[in-house]
Amino acid sequence: QGKFTLLRDTRTDGSFLVHHFLSFYLRAGCKVCFVALLQSFSHYNIVAQKLGVSLTAAKERGQLVFLEGLKSCLDLLFGEEEEEQSEQPSPLQFIRAKSPFSSRESNSDLRALFDFVRTSLTPAGSDSWKGLVLLVDDLGVLLSLGTTPVAVLDFIHYCRVVVCSQLKGNIVVLVHSNEDSEDEENELVVNSLCHHSDLILWVEGLATGFCKDVHGQIKIIRRVSLELTGEQDHVQIYQYKIQDKNVTFFARGLSAAVL
Repeated sequence: QGKFTLLRDTRTDGSFLVHHFLSFYLRAGCKVCFVALLQSFSHYNIVAQKLGVSLTAAKERGQLVFLEGLKSCLDLLFGEEEEEQSEQPSPLQFIRAKSPFSSRESNSDLRALFDFVRTSLTPAGSDSWKGLVLLVDDLGVLLSLGTTPVAVLDFIHYCRVVVCSQLKGNIVVLVHSNEDSEDEENELVVNSLCHHSDLILWVEGLATGFCKDVHGQIKIIRRVSLELTGEQDHVQIYQYKIQDKNVTFFARGLSAAVL
């Protein structure tokens, strides 16, 4: 409890880790606030059903709070009248500050999104969940929507204070990175998050290119140095193959195709 896990991918898609953590925490009886900025609810629900979890049922019983970023963006850009009539401001209302369709000024920070997370995970008197989890997929989308790196890092900082420190919950965040990228803002956010993470799961594509039996490698970095014990971080590297309903991990060079 109280841990911040960073999912990082380079030259490949690490979204299979998001599906793993989502189904894992729901099966474990935790309450999950899922800020889904990359895909629709139906996409996550179809994958979750393959993993034996129903997101629809989890929403109905109050275990899953789902923010569908794609739908919220469209509502903000093209459904102004409906949003104005709503009592609650949209968690992504910062988009209005960047929108050419908006005729009014709006704050470009992520305060409304933070308030949404805090309200979603603050336990009520009758709650009996085994843990609280904030899951974000994918944090870099906020930069693409016009947010500054400072605003994104501030948002994560305040979420860590509330979710990890006060509520003793966990945070899992996915970010895409590319060392050769010219997107300096994204790399600034990625590098900053790496310094503050308790656990980093870094998924990388194979340097040699595509392989049918080995889809990539994952570097597991346990940040022992954060505990100020003088020890170096523990690093483990495995290769993996994604299958229909699970993922197979093995030591480098020891895939079934090689052996």
